[in-house]
Amino acid sequence: MSNFGKVAVLLGGRSAEREISLMSGKAVLGALRECGVDAHAFDPADRALADLKREGYQRVFIALHGRFGEDGTVQGALELLDIPYTGSGVMASSLAMDKWRTKLMWQAVGIPSPRDMLLDAKSDWSKVVQTLGLPLIVKPVHEGSTIGISKVTLAAQLPGAYEAAARHDPVVLAEEFIAGKELTASVLGDQALPLIWIEAPDGNYDYQNKYFTDDTKYHCPSGVPADIEDAIRADTLKAFQVLGCEGWGRADLILRPDGSYRFLEMNTSPGMTGHSLVPMAARQAGISFPDLVVKILEGAHVG
Repeated sequence: MSNFGKVAVLLGGRSAEREISLMSGKAVLGALRECGVDAHAFDPADRALADLKREGYQRVFIALHGRFGEDGTVQGALELLDIPYTGSGVMASSLAMDKWRTKLMWQAVGIPSPRDMLLDAKSDWSKVVQTLGLPLIVKPVHEGSTIGISKVTLAAQLPGAYEAAARHDPVVLAEEFIAGKELTASVLGDQALPLIWIEAPDGNYDYQNKYFTDDTKYHCPSGVPADIEDAIRADTLKAFQVLGCEGWGRADLILRPDGSYRFLEMNTSPGMTGHSLVPMAARQAGISFPDLVVKILEGAHVG
C-alpha cells in the first residue's frame, strides 16, 4: 500500500450534496487507513486545491458528489496539478452530470431512456402534458440525490414543480414517468456488477429514504430474470463507455413489467455511505468494501 504514497480523500465540498459527501469520504478514509494507506481527509470547501501539490499528495480519491466535484471542475484542476485522481475524466464527468446531454448521447447509440422535454418559465404546460403524459417527473439537469425533483400528477402542478427545480438549476428537464422496478447497475473497471432492486416505501426513493432511514429494502441478487439482467448489464457498460467514463460508476434505471427498461442517469462519483449501492453490488460479487476502495484507488489517473 505504500506504493500509493500520500493520498488525499476529497470530501465535503460546496455542492448541495455536501452532507452525503462527508459521509462517503469518512467511510472511504477509514477503509483506506484500514488497508494501510497513508490517507488524509481534504475538504475543498475549506482549503485551496494547490495545497495538495504543496503538501506532497501523490493520489486523490474523489468522494465529492454534485457540482464542483462530480462535474469535471475538480478533475480539471487535478490535471493541471498533475495529481492522479479516481474515476472519470473532465469530459465524461461533465457530460454525466448533465442529465439532458447524457440522454442525447444515449439516444444516439440506442440506449433506452424516457422521453423528455426541456422546460423554462414560458413553457406551454398543456403541450408538455400532451407530449409526455401524466404522471411525469420534473428535475434539475445538474443535481443528484433526487434534489429538486418532483413527481407531477396534475397539469396544474407543473409551474410549481418547474420553480422548485429552477431554484437549484437554470436548466430543467421534464421526463415521462416510467412505472416499474427501480434498479441500479454499478460498474467497476470494465465489469458490470450485479443489479440491485431498490424497494422504497410507497415507491418514493427520495433523499430521506436514500440516506437516513432503514425502511428502504435492497435486493441483491435483484430477482430480475437472468436474460434481462444480462442485457441490462451489457447496456450499462455501453452507457458508461459512450460517455467516456472510467474507473467506476453507477447507472440508475427502471425495469417495466413487460421486461423493457429505461436508463435515467449515470453517476461518476457514487455514494459510499452505509446505505450506498456500489458497495452492496461489489459485496455480492465477492469484493469487500476495503478491497473495493483500494481497487478504485488503483485506477487513479491523470487525464
